[in-house]
Amino acid sequence: MSDIFTWQLAALPTFIALVFGYLLGSIPFGLILTRVAGLGDVRKIGSGNIGATNVLRTGNRKLAAATLLLDALKGTAATAIGLCWGLEAGLAAGLAAFLGHLFPVWLGFRGGKGVATYVGLLLGLAPLVAAVFAAIWIGVAWLSRYSSLSALVATAASPVVLWLTGNEKTALLFAVLTLITWWKHRKNISRLLAGDESRIGDRG
Repeated sequence: MSDIFTWQLAALPTFIALVFGYLLGSIPFGLILTRVAGLGDVRKIGSGNIGATNVLRTGNRKLAAATLLLDALKGTAATAIGLCWGLEAGLAAGLAAFLGHLFPVWLGFRGGKGVATYVGLLLGLAPLVAAVFAAIWIGVAWLSRYSSLSALVATAASPVVLWLTGNEKTALLFAVLTLITWWKHRKNISRLLAGDESRIGDRG
């Protein structure tokens, strides 16, 4: 009986981290900011996504930047608070925040694609790898002007860099997150292959 009680006490922080992470991650900042700014429902323009890239299609760069920052910081905040109870709780909070952004209960489980939140999790768990992610994203974006391609390349590289730098548990989490990110970008991948993908700065 004492062993079961001890296990329950140990599992409680992880459970709390999961719930907190999901609720924090599910805040749809892109939708909130565009509505407050009087730009209507961002889901009705462009790709219909609530993330920063689609917010940029409203023509308001400041709102897009704010969306990017807030979507990233909610991932960072979730992991930082989770880490107070240990690495496992931090990883759990990060996973939950990512899933909350992708599948927010408030929007019928139809959210963003998770790239900004992915970066925010990296910032909270492995800041140096977050810098590598940013460098790869900027480099690919500069060469191609494709936001989606930049995200695909950077997310593919991140678990490898984490593994090579000795962050095995974190690398496994990000391998899963990368697979989910690529699945969320499956339409973008199809458009990239067909040559029909919108470039950074395009509207519609």
